[in-house]
Amino acid sequence: MRAIQVREFGGPEVLEPAEVPDPVPGPGQVVVGMAAADVIFLDTLLRSGWGQDIFPRTLPYVPGGGGAGEVLRTGEGVDPAWVGRRVVVRTETGYAEQVVAGAGEIMPVPGGLTAETAAALVHDGVTALMMARLGVPEKREWVLVSAAAGGAGSLLVQLAVDAGSRVVAAASSEAKLALARELGAEVVVDYTQEGWVERVREATGGGVALAYDGAGGRLGLEAFETVADGGRFVTYGTAEGFTDPDKEVARRRAVRVLTPLMDGPPDEATVRESLGRVLELAEEGRLRPVVGATYPLERASDAHRALAARATIGKSLLVVDAERAR
Repeated sequence: MRAIQVREFGGPEVLEPAEVPDPVPGPGQVVVGMAAADVIFLDTLLRSGWGQDIFPRTLPYVPGGGGAGEVLRTGEGVDPAWVGRRVVVRTETGYAEQVVAGAGEIMPVPGGLTAETAAALVHDGVTALMMARLGVPEKREWVLVSAAAGGAGSLLVQLAVDAGSRVVAAASSEAKLALARELGAEVVVDYTQEGWVERVREATGGGVALAYDGAGGRLGLEAFETVADGGRFVTYGTAEGFTDPDKEVARRRAVRVLTPLMDGPPDEATVRESLGRVLELAEEGRLRPVVGATYPLERASDAHRALAARATIGKSLLVVDAERAR
């Protein structure tokens, strides 16, 4: 079968098309024929060799973390009725025509959703919902979402709007800000421009009650400055490195800083419940993943280059099987 392999850590060029054996399901496992594979920024970091202590990868490996498709085969102890069903899969690989996963790592795709829509929610949907539940945006309060046009950020904008919050969206281009407006943001600001923090504080009458940092690093520290005294700051972005606000400043200003990445990956039960919920919200029309870029499997390196260049608006996917993806 076709797959993308990483034989050495490095830049996007190490993502090489390869022919590998079809996977065989073991006890408690299934094989999923992939329609669309999820692509997230973390994939680009792991490909470069980052995070081996947290997310170990043994070379050669097939990148990715899941997507959506159709169950092709089941292993011992798995109900064969799964065969032929459309599913989302969240596992340790994804950039391939077929992936093997535990029966607990798949979930049916609701009838009203395409495989592309479902695949777009596998990681970013779970992240957005978990961040929303952690920060708890409230009715009429100001909420900043940075990296607001990204896969998770665009979903967080929608979740905050759905909660009745007044959203300030921060992103890096007019096209990205236009998307945030379309999704319900009341105020938009280009966070590559000097003075953007002051503009947010002025527009919100002194600062936001809650800020979501989807960028990390310097931009994350600047996002922290948009929070009013007594507010909440949730940081989950890593594109610019981790954000670590001064603890004494946070204490003095009574700002609650939440760093979920430092707590390690969520448990499987939490992930399954969150994924099931975002699929429901999407089927109800309350949550719409914005798929801004799709690539054939062989162009995985182009997907990584676009993410690294911050050129993608919304979500990136690899379309493995165009017929199944519809």
